[in-house]
Amino acid sequence: MAFTRKLGRSGIEVSALGMGCWAIGGPFWSGTEPHGWGEVDDAESTRAIHRALDLGATFFDTANVYGAGHSERVLGKALAGRRDQVVIATKFNALFDEETRQVTGSDASPAGIRRACEESLRRLNTDYIDLYQFHDNGYPAEQAGPVRETLEELVQAGKIRTYGWSTDFADRAEFFAGGAHCTAIQLQLNVLDDNPAVLAVCEAHNLAAINRGPLAMGLLTGKYTPGTQPASDDVRGVNSPQWMKYFQGGKPSAAWLAKMEAVREILTSNGRTLAQGALAWLWARSAQTIPIPGFRTEAQVEENCGAMHFGPLTAAQMAEIRQILSADEHDL
Repeated sequence: MAFTRKLGRSGIEVSALGMGCWAIGGPFWSGTEPHGWGEVDDAESTRAIHRALDLGATFFDTANVYGAGHSERVLGKALAGRRDQVVIATKFNALFDEETRQVTGSDASPAGIRRACEESLRRLNTDYIDLYQFHDNGYPAEQAGPVRETLEELVQAGKIRTYGWSTDFADRAEFFAGGAHCTAIQLQLNVLDDNPAVLAVCEAHNLAAINRGPLAMGLLTGKYTPGTQPASDDVRGVNSPQWMKYFQGGKPSAAWLAKMEAVREILTSNGRTLAQGALAWLWARSAQTIPIPGFRTEAQVEENCGAMHFGPLTAAQMAEIRQILSADEHDL
């Protein structure tokens, strides 16, 4: 039987594991600052999407800005003829040039949101978006009324089914929760980096807690050592944005790697890989969570989807991890 969860109070059923489609967009930049994950092979991305479907993944999360529109285009082509089998989430706010792959600004005005929605619908080759998410972590909650109202109007128009906010701030999540068709908050959350305040809002209002960074930008795959250097066009590389805390100066953070090593044995117990254990922690953390690890290859999809066979960690394992990490919580 497939491991599924509800997309918050919408009642829409999705696979408990989603597919994060940031990486398959390929490189894009803000000036000289990379915001993508390096070069990609669209044919491999398509094979990986099809493999995910075969393995029971039905939830795909992207954004208009990933690869400056390229991620949406690849996903739309890959899902052709299978749209009714999947739930698609995308995001809006960024302005960008598809030719130069440069981010040029942002637009959260009602007209800008409507325009972005139409453009995403075209790139995704679909008539509707299942979950449309505000892609501005720190936008002031007190100014977000028109954003929420516009999203409600898009629901009434049949352009989107539900909406949410990608934010790590509880006050923003709480404000959007007041909208009738808000059903999800996308938040940074993983075994090394908990987010209890926003998660509490999701639980209180029955919102899906969609977990970006579930594998700490790759650290929780176990393939990175202190000396690993991501490519220059990788968001984790030397010119990485300030918010990239898991990688510093173009290399994995030693402090975060140490936290990972401290819990590795528990996460890899019961036959799980490290990544599968990290996903299992998220499912055990809350009934609202839906992790969306990124992928670029079929092998990554197979490993991540394999986590669904194991399910959540046990209460005893969760308690042991809490004890280990609380002992060194002041190290970071």
